[in-house]
Amino acid sequence: MKSKNAPKITPFLWFDNNLGEAIKFYTAIFKGSKVLEVRRYDETGPDGKTKIMTARFRLAGQEFVGLNGGPHFKFTEAVSFVVSCKTQKEVDYYWRRLLAGGGRPSQCAWLKDKFGLSWQIVPYQLLELLGDKDPAKADRAMQAMFKMSKIDIKALQRAHAGK
Repeated sequence: MKSKNAPKITPFLWFDNNLGEAIKFYTAIFKGSKVLEVRRYDETGPDGKTKIMTARFRLAGQEFVGLNGGPHFKFTEAVSFVVSCKTQKEVDYYWRRLLAGGGRPSQCAWLKDKFGLSWQIVPYQLLELLGDKDPAKADRAMQAMFKMSKIDIKALQRAHAGK
């Protein structure tokens, strides 16, 4: 599954025989997404049904390859994808959409979608506030973030300002 224009590093995701559903889910969320290539098992897949073996797809400019590999391996928080957001509206949109259908929120901008893949929905403002040269301001923002699941930009800014 190599393309002439493929990036040097492409995330390769192992799904539990639900790659087609995952691709529909993700491409509906990220604008400009596209399925680039689909390969099917000749006869039947590991679960005895004819279906997708691998697929190459693009989400928000990033190329991925997915495999219907069966239940042998699961996603963990050791690998996550960061979605950088400019506004609270974007944070809210990606948070809601990626949790749809059975995802689970976690702490400090992290969530797991219904396939078990971990995401971080991070507004640019978070990084700016945490990187403030004034350590007291940065610490107040960090302490506020520790209490959040989905990031609330205005609440972080208030904490940063000491309000």
